[in-house]
Amino acid sequence: MSKVKYYYDSENLAYRKIKTRKAKKIGVVALFLLASALFGFLSFFVLLNTPYFETPKDRLQAREIDNLKLNYAILNKKMDQLNTVVDAIEDRDNNIYRVYFNKSAIPDEERKSGFSGANRYAVLEGYNNSELVINTTKRVDILSKELDVQSKSLDEIFKLAKAKNNLLSAIPAIQPVRNENLKQMASGFGYRSDPFTKVKKMHEGMDFTAKTGTPIYATGDGLVAKSDNTASGFGNHIVIRHGFGYETLYAHLSKYKVRAGQRVKRGDVIGYVGSTGRSEGPHLHYEVHKDGKVVNPLNFYYGNISAVEYVAIAQLANQENQSLD
Repeated sequence: MSKVKYYYDSENLAYRKIKTRKAKKIGVVALFLLASALFGFLSFFVLLNTPYFETPKDRLQAREIDNLKLNYAILNKKMDQLNTVVDAIEDRDNNIYRVYFNKSAIPDEERKSGFSGANRYAVLEGYNNSELVINTTKRVDILSKELDVQSKSLDEIFKLAKAKNNLLSAIPAIQPVRNENLKQMASGFGYRSDPFTKVKKMHEGMDFTAKTGTPIYATGDGLVAKSDNTASGFGNHIVIRHGFGYETLYAHLSKYKVRAGQRVKRGDVIGYVGSTGRSEGPHLHYEVHKDGKVVNPLNFYYGNISAVEYVAIAQLANQENQSLD
């Protein structure tokens, strides 16, 4: 029950009851409610924007942000480890692999450069942790580029290694007749006396004397281009194309063991010593051609003879004697 208020009437010398108008009461109540609502809203707004008051949603979001920061930290640590591994690979690539194959090193500026042009990270800007996200994304992009450059470099090295391996296999690197089967090295490369005209002329190969039927070996991997007796003076002969500009010829054979179009490996028996064609006795006439020009076969016997044997055969080859064809 509300209190009754009185006032003193001085004219009538009496206390009278104060009567409050109904409209005024309603206004006072309404003003009180409005003030209360406004105060409550302001208080709620202030609480929401202070660190001392968190909703469950805020706590969940804060936890997720902390987890993301932790994941980014772990990711950056792993990238540190990957960078160490990639740096080691790049060092071997520049200082071992590319040096071996006579290729220039790839500079760090090319390997580790960023990306020029428009800002590719603009979409990541404007967030609370934009710097962390942008820096990590940049590191991932640079590492990806490094790996791409290294992958292309290794592809190039693989092709060079494969080509070099093929080249080493193709070079005519052994004697076509084994030393134990030789009677002697009859004539070398250079000007020699012709056995039929007795006039000095260029002898474009080496003559190895051996018994008829002695095996003749392919001196390098290649493709048999000819296996016939159509060339004047050579009798039964074989031509092998090794690739990389190399070609070898084996003449005066007694018989063949290969045919045109057949692939052979270094050391395969391709035919047998004979004396067919323009020949004074059983022997093998052997020639090496490089880029269409005859070269001294003596320079290509490093594959199956020792240094002492090389010196001995070189002395014999350099004697100005008479050739056998």
